Amino acid sequence: MRCPFCGNIDTQVKDSRPAEDHVSIRRRRFCSACGGRFTTYERVQLRDLVVIKSSGKREDFDRSKLERAIRISIQKRPIEPERIDQMISGIVRRLESLGDTDIASRTIGDIVMETLARIDTVAYVRFASVYKNFQAADDFDKFVSELRPSHLTEE
Repeated sequence: MRCPFCGNIDTQVKDSRPAEDHVSIRRRRFCSACGGRFTTYERVQLRDLVVIKSSGKREDFDRSKLERAIRISIQKRPIEPERIDQMISGIVRRLESLGDTDIASRTIGDIVMETLARIDTVAYVRFASVYKNFQAADDFDKFVSELRPSHLTEE
């Protein structure tokens, strides 16, 4: 593993343990060249996933891109970091277990929406606003009204 401080290729693992999400290994590393210490995470990857965009374009699945989108939607919400990591790992495992390496971006979005809906409705609406490409306030109003229980909308 290359040292992020000096670029030295020869770094040593000083400690390994399961990460908080229990699906990755946390490794503390030491660079003998500059003395820098840093942490890496190792995850199991069942298969290389390819995302098929709505335009037909194909690109390699990027876990960090998924994580970034989810973290933006849950920003300033009362959700523990461990819960977020577990959610992201669960989504990735679910995608890998679909049985196909080619996954439509719509499928990924639907799975993320389903997961966020169970965890936090505000994050769910935030993600939906980008995913469903809301253009006006009416789009939000229509979407949120569908979330309300029917007895509230009949008043």
